[in-house]
Amino acid sequence: MRFMLILIIVLLLAYKWWPRDEPPPVEETFIGDQIQPLRKAERFQEKDYNDALDRHREKLDAATDDG
Repeated sequence: MRFMLILIIVLLLAYKWWPRDEPPPVEETFIGDQIQPLRKAERFQEKDYNDALDRHREKLDAATDDG
């Protein structure tokens, strides 16, 4: 019985500290070709959003400067 307990503990510890491979980035997997246009669209949307925020801030600054 003691042998089984020690064996279970050793196996659990070995499992815990066994080196694991990191998953590859999504761009290197089978879905990578579909992700590239998505990333481009996200960058475009973020740029467009940031430009809109800048225009809004400029309008607010102009409105507060005139008042």
